[in-house]
Amino acid sequence: MLRTVITGVSGRMGSTLLRLARSTPGLTVVGATSRTGSPAVGQDAGTAARLSDPLGLAVLDDLGKAIDAGAQVVIDFTSAEASVEHARLCAVRGVPMVIGSTGFSPDTRSEVASASMSIPIVLAPNTSVGVNVVIQVAAELARVLGEGFDVEVLETHHNKKKDAPSGTALRLAEVLAQSLGRTSDDLVFARKGWLGARAPQEIGVQALRGGDVVGEHTVFFFGEGERVELTHRATSRDQFAKGALRAANWVVAQRPGIYDMADVLGLKRTA
Repeated sequence: MLRTVITGVSGRMGSTLLRLARSTPGLTVVGATSRTGSPAVGQDAGTAARLSDPLGLAVLDDLGKAIDAGAQVVIDFTSAEASVEHARLCAVRGVPMVIGSTGFSPDTRSEVASASMSIPIVLAPNTSVGVNVVIQVAAELARVLGEGFDVEVLETHHNKKKDAPSGTALRLAEVLAQSLGRTSDDLVFARKGWLGARAPQEIGVQALRGGDVVGEHTVFFFGEGERVELTHRATSRDQFAKGALRAANWVVAQRPGIYDMADVLGLKRTA
C-alpha cells in the first residue's frame, strides 16, 4: 500500500483527491493537512473534505507530523508559496512529491528545483491525462503546420481562480514556442489600443474568468482559408485527481529531479 499525505484537504482539489484516494487500490491516506488557522484543522479529514463519512484521521496544520505517520509520498494542490515550503520539508524528510499548484514565479520554481536535488518531484500545472495528451498533440500540430499559421491560446476558468493565464495555458504556449523555434519574448498576454498588424511570430495567450468553469483550453491555428482548433474541456476535477494519484504511484520509483506529466505518461518516449 502506498502511504500518502494529501495537503489542503478542505479545498476543491484536496477534497477531490481524498475522495478518490479512498477508493484507489494499493493506496492509503495516512495524513491530511490544512493551513494554520483553517477551521478544518483538528476536524476529521472526511468531515473537512465534505465526504459522506469520517475517516478517523485528524487534519493537521503541520506537514512534518503528517509525514511522521510513515508517508511515502505527498500530493500537494495548495498554492505556489505553500508548495515551496512543503517541498523544502519533503526534501529534508526524503519524501517524494506531486505538486499540482500553479502561479509559480521564476524564484519559487527555482526553490522547488532546489528541493528536487534531494527528492523526485512531479511538478505539473495540470495532471489530467487528457490535457497532457492535448499538449503533446498541439506541439506536433505546430511543427507540421509550420510558419503559415497564426497561433493563439485561449483558456477559461471559474471566477475564483487567482492566477492568469492558467499554468496549463502557459505550458501550452511554452511547447508551441519550442516547436516553432520561438521564445518567451514572442508570447503576447494582452492587446489593447492601436497595435498595428499582428506580428507573424506572436503567440497570443488570453484568459477568461466566469461562473464555475472547471477548465477549458483551446489552441487556434489560423491559416489562409482554413482554421484548426484543438480543445480540451474539463467538466469535473476528478480527472485532475486521477492523474495526480497516477503520478504519485509513478514518482516514488524515480531518482531525484523535476518531472512532469509527460514523463509520468511516457509521452516523451513516444514523441
